[in-house]
Amino acid sequence: MENERAPRFAPTALMLGNLVTGCSVLAPAGMLPELATGLDVSIHAAGLLITFGAITLCIGSPLTAWLTSRIERRTLLATTLAVLAFGNLASAFAPDYTSLLAIRLVMLAVGALYTPQAAGTAALIVPVERRGSTIAYIFLGWSLAAAVGLPLITFIASRYGWRAAYGEIGVLGCVSFLLLLLRLPAGLKGAPVDLKTWREVGRNRTILLLLAITMLQMSGQFVVFTFMGPLLKKLTGAGPDAIGMVFALYGVCGFLGVVVATRIVDTSGPYRTSLLFTCLLLAGITGWALGAGTLAFMTVGVAIWGLGFASTNSMQQVRLVAAAPPLASATVALNTSVLYIGQALGSAVGGLLFARELLHALGFVAVGFVVLALILVVLTRPRPAAATA
Repeated sequence: MENERAPRFAPTALMLGNLVTGCSVLAPAGMLPELATGLDVSIHAAGLLITFGAITLCIGSPLTAWLTSRIERRTLLATTLAVLAFGNLASAFAPDYTSLLAIRLVMLAVGALYTPQAAGTAALIVPVERRGSTIAYIFLGWSLAAAVGLPLITFIASRYGWRAAYGEIGVLGCVSFLLLLLRLPAGLKGAPVDLKTWREVGRNRTILLLLAITMLQMSGQFVVFTFMGPLLKKLTGAGPDAIGMVFALYGVCGFLGVVVATRIVDTSGPYRTSLLFTCLLLAGITGWALGAGTLAFMTVGVAIWGLGFASTNSMQQVRLVAAAPPLASATVALNTSVLYIGQALGSAVGGLLFARELLHALGFVAVGFVVLALILVVLTRPRPAAATA
């Protein structure tokens, strides 16, 4: 074990890598109008950058987890960040839509590695009693991607163009790459993932239900989230600054949600924490659906939704690790994969509705997905003998 020798800021280095990964995945959502105008395509076509990227991620996450499970973690994670940094810098110089899409797919095929491997690496560098809170902390990177990254992307793209926004992410990736090399201990290796591991996962009913929860939660959110900027503009007339503020509020509340989840998960348990934040997720998206057309109501809905968006996923990771610790390297990778399946499904459904101008329907379809997720959360309530699962 490396717990005794782990540098103090190793979890922070892992968290910042998730910030770069989150910005790389979410970036198009913050600048759909600029991408559509600059590349001479429709908003729907620009949104497909997220859909196709998510499909690549959902295939790449378990596949790369299997192919790279024997590689030393610092080398693996640093290489992944280097590819993300280079991919974003290359995106800034893409001459057309097809080139940008191709660069994105290659970049995310490798980037699929980062989030699950970072969560697995956290388990190697901290004591067991701090594992849940450390995994939740590492997922703050995704919250920061929404709280700081997306508003900055929206701000920069609306003033200096989408190429400048990609350049910003590329520079951030270079900084994160260097920090990871400096702070993460060498010699970390997880348990190898083999075909037997996948078979054991497939036979575990609790794990399968937990994976279904992740998919439904993300599907519901990305029906709306992918097109949040254009929806705010069409339904309320909001400009780029107002849209950037809504993204910022979403991310700040997401950050607060993960901070609270990190504080209470070790005492309240992952199930109760997951139930609480899934209810907040549902309340927020319901508020968006019912308030569609009024900026103030939609903004309040986004704030409540934000409290649940990252914390629900970090709790899913903690619950999966607790449900079957020996299978954690596989289940965390699969959870990331179904997360991206949810993104692909949600953004595809949202794109179809948006293209048909069914703007109010997006919110109610999103609510339906999250209601199903909440039902499954209740069904996975642990038995008294396993109250911490």
